[in-house]
Amino acid sequence: MPIVDNDGTKIYYEVHGSGSPVLFVHGSGGHHAAWWQQVVALREHHTVVTLDLRGFGNSDKDETYDSRSFPGDIVAVIEDADLHDAVLLGQSIGAAAALKAALRVADRIRGVILAHSLGGIDHPEITPLVTADRAEAEKLPVIDRLLTTRFREDEAAKTFLFTQMGTFNKARMQDLRNLSSDGPSIEQIAAAAFGIAFLAGEKDAVLSPATVTKAHELVSGSLLEIVPGAPHSMYWERPDLFNAAVKKLVDELEGN
Repeated sequence: MPIVDNDGTKIYYEVHGSGSPVLFVHGSGGHHAAWWQQVVALREHHTVVTLDLRGFGNSDKDETYDSRSFPGDIVAVIEDADLHDAVLLGQSIGAAAALKAALRVADRIRGVILAHSLGGIDHPEITPLVTADRAEAEKLPVIDRLLTTRFREDEAAKTFLFTQMGTFNKARMQDLRNLSSDGPSIEQIAAAAFGIAFLAGEKDAVLSPATVTKAHELVSGSLLEIVPGAPHSMYWERPDLFNAAVKKLVDELEGN
């Protein structure tokens, strides 16, 4: 599988299938393999690209662990894989990296799906809502924020694997905090002219549907999909619902 150099750091990525490109960016506990249930569902109709941000999976770590380097890692993959009209999907903190990357190479981007995240969008009406949601989430154990109790009881093996995924990473959650520190603004997104879609779960303990809905209302022309009963890590717990929502949003972003 290919590796691209981004300013001296080797970034690992994989390409599966054929068709219009969809690039997945993992969250803080994931890496390229976290998308195992999405690759097999989408590769018949799309070129599915997964990657490891620096410090995650098979990519190099660096000495700084500065998450502000992540957008450059994504851009390096987009250019090395020669992707055009791509839809980027970022999960949780990965959404902020995906959105910043899209703004750097907007002419190659069809749209960005912000899954369980607002992508770090800075706006006086939504930033306080995100902060309040995070404060409530931090009262819970980490696993309670991500997967439902019922799933953990019924799917012990998948829950164990979920917790093991992060052990392949060198980067830590505290290394990622500054990724959302400098926007972008809604005006910057509007100027880039690619589509924005918000994908959220009704039971997301990290980011409430009300906050996501408010962001959707502020970003003109954006799409919104709130999946009933779905938690923050819907892609893992309910891949059927997540994949169906992704397919719908990709189709809409592509004008189908």
